[in-house]
Amino acid sequence: MTLSVTPPGTSSGPRSGHRLAVRPTRRVVAPEVRRRRRVQLTWALMVLNVMTFFPGAPHLLPIPGSVGKLIAQGALVGALVMALSVNRPLRVRPSVYVVILMTLAVEALLSSLHAEFLLGALFRACRLFGFALVLWLLTPWWTRRDLLLVRTHLLMLWGIVASVVVGLAVAPGLAMTEDRLGGTLWPIPPTQVGHYSAVAIGLTIVLWMSGLLRRSVALVSVLVCVPVLLLTHTRTALVAVLAGVTLAGISLFTARSRVRKAFAIGLVVFTLGDLTLGSVVTTWLARGQDTAELGALTGRKAVWEAILAQPRSAMEVLFGFGLSNKSFNGLPIDSNWLGTYYDVGLVGCALTVMLVLFVLVAAWFRPQGPHRALALFLVAYCVVASFTESGLSEASPYLLELTLAASLVYSTPTREGPR
Repeated sequence: MTLSVTPPGTSSGPRSGHRLAVRPTRRVVAPEVRRRRRVQLTWALMVLNVMTFFPGAPHLLPIPGSVGKLIAQGALVGALVMALSVNRPLRVRPSVYVVILMTLAVEALLSSLHAEFLLGALFRACRLFGFALVLWLLTPWWTRRDLLLVRTHLLMLWGIVASVVVGLAVAPGLAMTEDRLGGTLWPIPPTQVGHYSAVAIGLTIVLWMSGLLRRSVALVSVLVCVPVLLLTHTRTALVAVLAGVTLAGISLFTARSRVRKAFAIGLVVFTLGDLTLGSVVTTWLARGQDTAELGALTGRKAVWEAILAQPRSAMEVLFGFGLSNKSFNGLPIDSNWLGTYYDVGLVGCALTVMLVLFVLVAAWFRPQGPHRALALFLVAYCVVASFTESGLSEASPYLLELTLAASLVYSTPTREGPR
């Protein structure tokens, strides 16, 4: 029997008219939850860093160009600090991909020492080195079974697409400059908006096909992102996402009945669309351009020919002219391979090819499952987009997503990162 002793002048129960004072309890956050949040914040800062601020693009918020660039570039410093804070004691995992990436960063730094615009080239090379260093510090979290980095990346893409939709609702005339949808809250060119929405569509579909995303969430994501992609009139992103989703679906075809059903429905929709909306699709793909403009790849062909005709020494053939802003005589290069050749030469091209081939081969020989499907989608998207977009040899969304694919093919996944 348990006895309870009540001091004199008190009662064992609450008196009428009096309330018991309850001290609020502080919510205790587990160390693993705090680490996961800091890893997510690090990745979010990396995404912000590659969202280049374009002061010349139309935007609603009165953000000065220097402030916008400082926010974007300062995010890399914040990501490095956050990665060092969460990775204590300092631990990194050995990775062939990271070794190749760090070699590319060092080669870019050495090539930039002889660049015509030295300060700009050195800044871009140091940024690439810092970018690779942060990704290296995140390697302990590459093997998580919960796909922490993939889900964080998808959340960031949803946020970017949502900001574009809000800008379109608030100022449709400003958002649809030249009949192509761009970001207005944060100045994002239509091609990048198309890229972000396409990758969001692809990740959503592959996660749903793998049974890792609820149908309602996937449906909302696709119904929002597909119109955004179509309004940007970005042909490269559309072709890349179709190729990536198809390859990822093939890798899951024998394992998931929903994949087989989705392929059957997609085939029917594609056939009906080709029969009924063929002229509309052709008009959309032409984007108001005539046959000559399409044949010249919207002016890209002239720039590419000029790059190949550029006089260069044997050292410049091997190591390039140093990292540039991916333009030639004031015109965008719009080709990862020619841009890489111009900046870091044949050696840089070889290292970039090694990055892509390593991820592709590792993903192909990985056991069937979500990790393999997601990796195949991302690497296929990057390969297709690389012919008319640049970014695999510099700090960019494409390099970030290729690294995301590399994290998915890394050895045996574990549940948590380091403690």
